[in-house]
Amino acid sequence: MPQKLTMTDIARQARVSKNTVSLALRNDSRIPAATRNRIQEIAERLGYRKNPTIAHLMVQLRANRTKSFAATLALLNANRDPNAFREHPTVPRYVEGCRRRASQLGYTLDEFWLHDPRLDGEQLNRILHTRGIRGVIVAGLMHENHLPERFLPTWEKFPCVVTGVRTRDPSLSFASTDQHMLTLRAVENVLRLGYQRPALVLDHVIDRLIEGRFTSGMLIAQQNLPASRRLRPFYKVKEAHQNRELFHQWFVKEKPDVILTLYHDVMHWLKGMRIRVPEDIGVVQLEWREDHPELAGMNQHNDVTGEAAAEMVISMIYNGECGIPVFPRATFIDSTWVNGKTVNGQISSAV
Repeated sequence: MPQKLTMTDIARQARVSKNTVSLALRNDSRIPAATRNRIQEIAERLGYRKNPTIAHLMVQLRANRTKSFAATLALLNANRDPNAFREHPTVPRYVEGCRRRASQLGYTLDEFWLHDPRLDGEQLNRILHTRGIRGVIVAGLMHENHLPERFLPTWEKFPCVVTGVRTRDPSLSFASTDQHMLTLRAVENVLRLGYQRPALVLDHVIDRLIEGRFTSGMLIAQQNLPASRRLRPFYKVKEAHQNRELFHQWFVKEKPDVILTLYHDVMHWLKGMRIRVPEDIGVVQLEWREDHPELAGMNQHNDVTGEAAAEMVISMIYNGECGIPVFPRATFIDSTWVNGKTVNGQISSAV
């Protein structure tokens, strides 16, 4: 009897995660339309068929899912900006995912600002106990991965999960984009498009924040290139805002034909140097966002990271886990390539 085809087989063929396949086959809008279509075409070509009994059961479960109140979670804004949950270019996507998944599982979220000078761990604990809050999600860390020491009583008493980065002192369980694999795949994709000299433009503060995972992905990708095509990254992004000549000097010396970056400013810098995108150089946004759909890049699915954080802390609550873990757990979320006008060509089956 032939072995039954599974979503794992489709994921292997499409070079995506099993979760991405599951969402694509449900036509979930969190997966880009091009990726959904590609995965659905692969599934059809391979002859994949859903188990009708299980499919029907899952539809019924989703339709009948009750949103009865289970408990409340604390969502701590660890960003220096008290309004980051609504106004930051990245953080609101994490928050969106946290809220969505918490709501699906019957939880509400109460927001707190971690840098409120009137708040410390003991006071926060009293508030959490009074409101019946069972667990904590930390979101918004963008410039540091150390949590304020005055909140140690909270980390010691409650189930806590961090979104976006791994923390130190204390080390808590976390959900994050897999920046290493994101960069590696981005390089692989631009090489498939014919580019020869990819280069990374990244602020050194951000790279240190996520423990060099952008750089590590670039270095691994460059191992397959001749030494003459292994370009040095440009890390002085903050300094270049004050002195554009720093970027210009690096560009002239390294001669990249495609830049991988997190910053829209790079497009303005290139324009100021009379370098056209994509005619003269390609640009790949390592954190593609819907407000700039014209850019080619990697969609980090930060809302899915937020969902994962909510699932992790709720699992800890159910398992009676609390305090600073001896062995913190990590959940990494895959990114997906998005075609755009800032590179030459399109990829129909991106890695």
